[in-house]
Amino acid sequence: MTLRAGFLSLALSLPAAAGSPCATDAMLVFDGSASMSEIGFDIQDATRIEDARVALARSLPDVEVFRRIGLITYGPGGADACSGITLRFPPEPLAATRIIAEVEALRPNGLTPLSKAVERAAEVLNYRNQPAIVVLVTDGNETCGGTPCALSNRLVAQAADLTVHVIGFKASGDFFAWDSPEQTFGDDTVARCLADRTGGLFVSTDTVDALTEALRATLGCLIIGVGPSHGRDHG
Repeated sequence: MTLRAGFLSLALSLPAAAGSPCATDAMLVFDGSASMSEIGFDIQDATRIEDARVALARSLPDVEVFRRIGLITYGPGGADACSGITLRFPPEPLAATRIIAEVEALRPNGLTPLSKAVERAAEVLNYRNQPAIVVLVTDGNETCGGTPCALSNRLVAQAADLTVHVIGFKASGDFFAWDSPEQTFGDDTVARCLADRTGGLFVSTDTVDALTEALRATLGCLIIGVGPSHGRDHG
């Protein structure tokens, strides 16, 4: 499913009842790779990480009432450029302040092992035995040899009820990447497979406002489909 900013209808006023789909635990998988420190063509633009911090600060206080949320980051902190996958904390209630602080302290570095990071998030959520939601925020493609499409097939085969939402933030594909074996010409990010094959949302965003709205949609409680065509909804 593809979701474009400006077509969301959300329930953001009341906490979800315990046991409802809107109370399913979630893991936010956040891109801290070196490219998140880049700016656009205008040297006065904010970096991607700076824009993402603003979007998190705007959206998370609205959505933390619905579900427990945890955080995994990837990029910095590893022994090499592809091993920096860090579980900041598993899902906890009212997690907005902690997530915002962790991302504020993040210093982008390393490459993009997004497949392994998403798999780690699913494991933290005990996805084989209970409903689980993973929200991946990435500014680009897998760059550590991972295979998101193959991973999505494995996850679906084993999951009790797993949904992976993918938010591409100013994402662009590297069509000559040797380290993204599933990449095909025209893909912004091959990670879209993770959303398409788990029934999640794929959201392409280029602005702070669009990223804010996408985070509210995927971590909040989405109540209706959006756009001219859509599949099943997820909370």
